Amino acid sequence: MRVYTILVYDTAAERNAGVLRTCRRYLRHQQRSVFEGELSAAQFVRLREELRQRIDADYDHILVYTFPPGTDPQRQAWGRPDDEPPDIL
Repeated sequence: MRVYTILVYDTAAERNAGVLRTCRRYLRHQQRSVFEGELSAAQFVRLREELRQRIDADYDHILVYTFPPGTDPQRQAWGRPDDEPPDIL
């Protein structure tokens, strides 16, 4: 069984790169600290454990939204469309 998942994190700067790499192995990177995608139960457990080892639970914060099978998450994007690259100077 796969579960659609949205993950958002807010971590200290020194832990951002490690959390980013971990999340990219399991989910699609949408923007800065936002990821989404489908995970199996085993993948979800592995992701959770890897992130718990990387963060400082007294400082960092991770939010995970899961949508049970059979439900369709409604995604809305406001502002710049997803397919446009950000301006880089």
